[in-house]
Amino acid sequence: MAFIGGTGPGPEQCRALAKKADILVAADSGLILAEQAGVRPDWIVGDMDSLDDPLRLEGYPPERILRYPQDKDFTDTELALSLLREKGCDETWLIGGGSGRLDHLLAIRALFERKPRPQRWFTGGEDIYCLNSQEQLTLNLQPGRVLSIFPLGSGPWETGSRGLKWPLDGLPWDRGFFGLGNVFLEARASLWAEKGRFLVILPRL
Repeated sequence: MAFIGGTGPGPEQCRALAKKADILVAADSGLILAEQAGVRPDWIVGDMDSLDDPLRLEGYPPERILRYPQDKDFTDTELALSLLREKGCDETWLIGGGSGRLDHLLAIRALFERKPRPQRWFTGGEDIYCLNSQEQLTLNLQPGRVLSIFPLGSGPWETGSRGLKWPLDGLPWDRGFFGLGNVFLEARASLWAEKGRFLVILPRL
């Protein structure tokens, strides 16, 4: 699990998420988000140009701090994901990355186009899932909650759903097509990808 720069969930949810992780990595100013939640990462990576106070690093073993030059080929988030995979993590989650610069936001979104890719992303206002081909996502949420879905990759895409106001079955997915602002009709709803890959975004209440 990687804490990254930008807004993330509140401290309580960050702590709950961190308990599920085998390895915690903070990417640059993601260290601030982690420490605000009382979470101590196992590793810290990045060029540290966004860190508010370099003294934050003094509480960590030097060998667990991987510092990179500012002129580098990869973002701090990419470095954190690479480290997690190097340490044997097959499933990677991102915490943070909300608000801030649009180019940074789009860069994180682009990571879901790659292979390997993150599976989950938690910003300050959204819970985001990567739904792969032949996978089903079942959610227990209050009726009236909203979700949006965007195709990823090169397609083809095909979806189905139960419990949503506008069913996803048979939609003509193509590049540039999206399903914005769908609504949960029931407390339990499911959506699945028969073909292709999708980004599923749930605004948090």
